[in-house]
Amino acid sequence: MNLQSLISIIIPVHNGSTWIDQCFNGILEQQLAPDTQIEICVCNDASNDNTVDLLKKWNILLQNKIPLKIYNNESGKPKGVGYSKNRAVSISSGAYLCFQDIDDIMLPVRILEQYKQAKILPNNTIVGCQFKRAPENSTKRYTCWANSLSEEKLQTQIYTSHGPTIIMPTWFCHRTVFEKVGGFSEEGAGTPEDLIFFYKHLDLEGKICRINQCLLIYTYHPNATTFSIEESIIWQIRLDRLQRIILNKWEKFTIWNAGKQGRKFYNSLSEEHQKKVLTLCDVDEKKIGKKYISFNPETRHNGRPLDIIHFRKAVPPFVICVKIDLTNGEFEKNLLSLQLIENVDYVLFS
Repeated sequence: MNLQSLISIIIPVHNGSTWIDQCFNGILEQQLAPDTQIEICVCNDASNDNTVDLLKKWNILLQNKIPLKIYNNESGKPKGVGYSKNRAVSISSGAYLCFQDIDDIMLPVRILEQYKQAKILPNNTIVGCQFKRAPENSTKRYTCWANSLSEEKLQTQIYTSHGPTIIMPTWFCHRTVFEKVGGFSEEGAGTPEDLIFFYKHLDLEGKICRINQCLLIYTYHPNATTFSIEESIIWQIRLDRLQRIILNKWEKFTIWNAGKQGRKFYNSLSEEHQKKVLTLCDVDEKKIGKKYISFNPETRHNGRPLDIIHFRKAVPPFVICVKIDLTNGEFEKNLLSLQLIENVDYVLFS
């Protein structure tokens, strides 16, 4: 087996019996290039349904077709998605890693197209792809955002609450990407291990790329791991990187949104970065002309008064705490009218 042309499909599983058959059938239907081979590497993270029996069944079905390697967490206690991905990678052999969630389905040319792209790009690149949701109309705004981001915005819109600009279940990369980052966080349930990995990859000057072709069916259901992650944890991770990478370089800046999200953002900033805030700005006439005075419940002290002004009178750079695609294009039109450069004159934190 030529390990340079071997692709390891990395699948974490905890109680995945509902999804195993459709996931593995998708893998069986892959149209591979003649010079490639695949293996399936699964970490069964202490499942207590019939996941183990189904994996045994598939091991028999796949004999002489695709090697199936299984790492079993037999502790009786699930250790989380990051742990599972790391263990699945630990039993893999391929030069390339194709990440796949058990509840998603790869379409027939996923590996073919992503491998073709990965081979011509530097080895420090994560290659993603477009996807479609099942059910079809679930998370419509998110799906539209992730599938339509330009190549430039893949690099810049990394601080929004949507998370990584290429979604984790579509990641395909050379093994050295994983090794350089050092694997996924193993802090367990509630940890956004994909966002932490994504930011560290970028910090190490890693590259990202998306194939503009739908290669995955991304399943939406209430038991998905995504829903176990607290918004406050994601907020803090985003904020920490924004302060470290962007705000440390800015001498002064304006917060665009004098409402709840803008005020929350101001109150979350370090004292050093709060001092850099010039004003808050908005389009709401009820807010413009007033002042925002924060209150610190720990010290029981008020903060300095901040003027709330119209966005056209505000001085960039901006941290924009307005959610995109929610104002029938009004916000986007206002932003475009200022002719600003993203991540130079403004950053989206929404």
